[in-house]
Amino acid sequence: MAGAMRDLFRDHAEFRIGAVLVAFVLLLSALASFSPYPPESVYVVPPDVPPSLAYWFGTTSRGQDVFWELSAALRNTLLFGAIVAMISRVLALLVGLLSGYKGGWVDRALMSVNDTFIVIPLLPLLVLFYFVMRDRMSWPALALIMACFGWAYDARLIRSVAMSLKAREFTQTSLFSGMSTCEILVQEHLPHVMPVVFSTAMNNMVWSIGLEVTLAVLGFTDINRPTIGGMIYWANQHAAMVAGVWWWIVFPVAAVTMMFIGLFLLAVTANAYIDPRSRFQSIGGNF
Repeated sequence: MAGAMRDLFRDHAEFRIGAVLVAFVLLLSALASFSPYPPESVYVVPPDVPPSLAYWFGTTSRGQDVFWELSAALRNTLLFGAIVAMISRVLALLVGLLSGYKGGWVDRALMSVNDTFIVIPLLPLLVLFYFVMRDRMSWPALALIMACFGWAYDARLIRSVAMSLKAREFTQTSLFSGMSTCEILVQEHLPHVMPVVFSTAMNNMVWSIGLEVTLAVLGFTDINRPTIGGMIYWANQHAAMVAGVWWWIVFPVAAVTMMFIGLFLLAVTANAYIDPRSRFQSIGGNF
């Protein structure tokens, strides 16, 4: 995995640009730990102050410093996406590796469940969950629900890689040497699918963050917890653009756009790297 990252950074300008954008967003989110204001507090600074030396990104109509509020919102939004991606990667790995290696009725059963999750319309389902749970739809609950529905597409991709690995000579050697199924999947197959896991994790973060922002803008999440979607929600509630408080929307939108572009570039270059044909040609015919 470290070698793949090194090759991507050295050979792909898009990967370097994406890494710089994501690093900038991560740095801005890390500054939330040094905020002089509690992230959920309101009316701690004068409202509707435009960007200045005192308030770099201006202040909101709720009396919040946009710079520090944006820093906390980015941290929570990135953490949300990372949690969803991590949980869903574990589910995708379990289903994809096991289905691709075992085959037969195990593969058919797992893929039947997988295909069921693929066809479920998630946005209406999340809105339904919100109306059913109401105040109980917390930030961790939303992340868990999205993770449970965000693994199916990637499990199919991992399954296809596992099916090709199953026919490789090293897999047969491991099997004849007495290794168990779990040992083969973890020690032999898992390292080969890690680039796929990285690529799909970036895509999953873009998907989950985009969906969380959409739900927050519509008011279907915990809007009192600072997130990018929550900032845009409150800006819309206070008619920020009509009132001339443009910075309340512009800076969050610019930050989340930068985040999306960075993650997208990382995912696209990783997809190009793990493409079997390009990999086969670049390393002389050996995976």
